[in-house]
Amino acid sequence: MALRSFRGGVHPREHKELTEHKALQVMPPPAEICVPLGQHLGKPANPLVKKGDRVRQGQVLAEASGFISAPVHSPVGGTVVKKTKGPVVGGTTAELLVIQPGPAPAPEAGAPVAIADDGPIFLPPLDPRSVSGKDVVDRVREAGIVGQGGAAFPTAVKLSPPPDKPIDWMIVNGAECEPYLTRDYRLMLERTADLVEGILLIGTALGAKVNLGIGIENNKPAAIRAMREAIAARGARIEVFTLRTKYPQGGEKMLIDAALGRRVPPGELPMAVGCVIQNVGTALAIRDAVVLGDVPRAATLTVSGLGVVEPKNLRVTIGTPLRAVLEYCGGVRPNARRVVVGGPMMGFAAYSLDAPVVKATSGILVLSDAEVAANPESACVNCGKCVAACPVGLMPTRLARLARLRRDEEARDLGIEVCMECGTCAFTCPANIPLVQYVRLGKKNVRNLPRKEA
Repeated sequence: MALRSFRGGVHPREHKELTEHKALQVMPPPAEICVPLGQHLGKPANPLVKKGDRVRQGQVLAEASGFISAPVHSPVGGTVVKKTKGPVVGGTTAELLVIQPGPAPAPEAGAPVAIADDGPIFLPPLDPRSVSGKDVVDRVREAGIVGQGGAAFPTAVKLSPPPDKPIDWMIVNGAECEPYLTRDYRLMLERTADLVEGILLIGTALGAKVNLGIGIENNKPAAIRAMREAIAARGARIEVFTLRTKYPQGGEKMLIDAALGRRVPPGELPMAVGCVIQNVGTALAIRDAVVLGDVPRAATLTVSGLGVVEPKNLRVTIGTPLRAVLEYCGGVRPNARRVVVGGPMMGFAAYSLDAPVVKATSGILVLSDAEVAANPESACVNCGKCVAACPVGLMPTRLARLARLRRDEEARDLGIEVCMECGTCAFTCPANIPLVQYVRLGKKNVRNLPRKEA
């Protein structure tokens, strides 16, 4: 059977051998955690607690502040030490609630508390066999689940498409095309039956007529086999799409093109072609919220790279500083050059190891001298490699030049806002021009331009 794929893209070295064979471990919470109020795309949540308050595990610390927002729950029981402003991933600062784990107050009389393996969770479990679509969406919103594919978009919004955008396909992104990262791979192997149930619950939320699928790259044959066996055992109708191993195969538009042959128009969302894409971790979070009454309290992530002593796949309490995670993995080696949060293609270099893990943290990479390109930038040689590699058909070298010259209107007219910042252009550039970084800066400048009237 021919492998499914898309136009453009690149195939960087995978480096997955560092962790793909390592089962998930649970990291104990540190002595103090810092919980950001904005762990999602949209408005930060509004705090409901103050300094000195004792909180229970799973308690709502901050409520959603609008339609595109999400509540934040306490990852542990303990005491709120303070509300402060501190570093977060991405090079900025944000409002944080600092919690010291410890004794928590007893549940309130009559509170709907379910008991999980490691403590009380506030939401009552629902029966996945009889739950309605509305109940699933309401539970996802109440639990504060966000997409774990990178953007951290509130999942309840994705599960509530407008009436004029009928959805006929929901595909789970199991491609995990970023080098180094193997957390989705381990989840597909270790929680296969739960993932199938999560996919079915997403189908319930979107309606009975939606087709269900999961896309997995062909460098993960064990995951493909495990998913097919679990789907057959459940008697479910879920199609497994085998995808060619290529970056960025896991991008929403690339996945839809590869699996279904549908092209999402520039500037549009997947729902424009009747599709919804969810991540493996998101589907499992939905399953846990419905079946267990759980809320996001930990992030599943990969710690990897030649600069860390012991690469691992971990479940890490939300709010744990990056520094503590690296210490749990034996610390960094003398050749460590850079710490990246996320994957090496679309992740962000960490400017402070005090920044905390959040709901959508997928990886922490410690890259060595050998893994970080040291070649200096030179003049563009007009080879066109970046144009051929761009999966959305842009001209990265031209856009980067316009961004550097602050010719923002021209950049907008040439489609700079369509860029998904995947980094294929910078990866393939023989002149070592940081194309995606220039384009990212150009997009920021374009957003500050007056909008054109229709």
